[in-house]
Amino acid sequence: MSMMNNYRKGWALRYLREAKAELTAAQKTPYLAPSLVLEALRKAQAAIYYSFGDPAFIEVIVHQTLQRKQLIEDPILRFLVEIERTVQQIVQTSKLESEKAIEQVDDLIQMASEIVELFTGESA
Repeated sequence: MSMMNNYRKGWALRYLREAKAELTAAQKTPYLAPSLVLEALRKAQAAIYYSFGDPAFIEVIVHQTLQRKQLIEDPILRFLVEIERTVQQIVQTSKLESEKAIEQVDDLIQMASEIVELFTGESA
């Protein structure tokens, strides 16, 4: 049974499909890889955010939590903060180590796939 409305479900599935396509394109065209990897990364993150609720609201909470630099007790919020830290780390290093960035983004897309499938009841 789906735990989200059709609007969020549609966007989560769309962003996940697009993230996978961007990553595939990055692997096939190395000269465009840095920008495609970043697009895939952001889209995977958006798919996760849509799975949990309103992405704009979630993004604000995650960024506020990052700024506080306190122990995060809520496991879901801790997970979302770790994803944001990973995103920031990949953004900073993607141009230098594109193969490593592709592997990290692939891992994040796999996590996003599992989350989206859990909340939507569908695989993308």
